[in-house]
Amino acid sequence: MQRARNSQARKKDTRDKIELGGLIVKAGLRYEKRALLLGALIDLNRRLGIDDGERARLTAIGNEAFRHDSK
Repeated sequence: MQRARNSQARKKDTRDKIELGGLIVKAGLRYEKRALLLGALIDLNRRLGIDDGERARLTAIGNEAFRHDSK
């Protein structure tokens, strides 16, 4: 039973990571250096913690990008 739960958790974790990697590709950042991507994400996390307006602005940009994909 425990083994099955661990396997499911690992599969979900793997799926989440693949989806997150897909977002990097979708954003056009596939060939950027890992250090740059990590730095950008760390900076974004800090900014989101202090600026709700930035969260809303970036969410709107992301929603628009997803809408363009479905066409």
